[in-house]
Amino acid sequence: MSLRRTKLSWSLAAVIAGTAVLIFLFVHFRHRKLLSLPGAVVVLDTDPRNQLPIAGVEVSVANTFAAASTTSDSSGFFALKLPLGFRRGEKVVLRFRHPDYQPLDLPETIGGDLCVAHLTPIVQKAHRSVTQPETIVANVRVRYSIKQMTIANVGTAVKTFQIENKGNVLCKDQRPCSPDGKWKASTASATMDAGIGNEFRDARASCIAGPCPFTRIDSDDFSRGGQTISVTARNWSETATFLLEADVVRNMVSDVIHISYPVIFGQALNFTLPPSAQGVSIDADLNRETITFPIGPDIFLSWADCDVRSNQDQTKVYRCQLKPGYRF
Repeated sequence: MSLRRTKLSWSLAAVIAGTAVLIFLFVHFRHRKLLSLPGAVVVLDTDPRNQLPIAGVEVSVANTFAAASTTSDSSGFFALKLPLGFRRGEKVVLRFRHPDYQPLDLPETIGGDLCVAHLTPIVQKAHRSVTQPETIVANVRVRYSIKQMTIANVGTAVKTFQIENKGNVLCKDQRPCSPDGKWKASTASATMDAGIGNEFRDARASCIAGPCPFTRIDSDDFSRGGQTISVTARNWSETATFLLEADVVRNMVSDVIHISYPVIFGQALNFTLPPSAQGVSIDADLNRETITFPIGPDIFLSWADCDVRSNQDQTKVYRCQLKPGYRF
């Protein structure tokens, strides 16, 4: 009987131990994250201004059977996700491959310094006749438009109105009266409508004829502006004439043209545009002849290879590299 109990105890202990190991392994691998190796790829040049980002570079880990590769984006950035088995502090060799640049194998430490790979361009001879000179690209400027709200002055609206009254008549509580309540008064109003889509600005109302010192404006519904304005005035003497006048404006959306000049370093030009830029084009003098090159979603220039990327604020960054046979 005791032997049977012993076997059951050992069996139960083995089950508990196995379960504990499985739980440990489950928790360990569940919380274990894949490591990522970030970096950037730029052109090798002694002048930092010419170290342009390189897009489309294939980045991979050398001497490993596990698939680990990525491609640099338009800013030259890459984030290589490493498969399970790699640890922080481990040495690896990164391979950088691009058809226009010499291959590069770069030793790196996982979780170490920031990785910046400098690739050497493959010098390609221009296929052109010896007697054919290089095309000079000069006076490059970027043209674009931004929609903005503008105010167009439509004209001026004018309206006169009279307040008929007989002077020197005691009020005797027959309203309306003069401000001091002594003299009998009269009131009159005027209204103007600017029309749909228009509004009044700088509206003004004044007495222009008659005994103006014995008049006053009772209701000011004009100085605030708007599509409709009105005024009510009081007169406690002889007949007086008032003038209501205002400027009429219309809010309009219009395209405002902007021109900027790109920054040129070596054989590349760079410029940025705001998110609201539309109708982008590049004006350039090719052998002293001014030509306009529209820039659409697929950037194509006969004299340069261009790419564009967007920042977090949606600002667009353009970079154009001259093709063989052209120079600034």
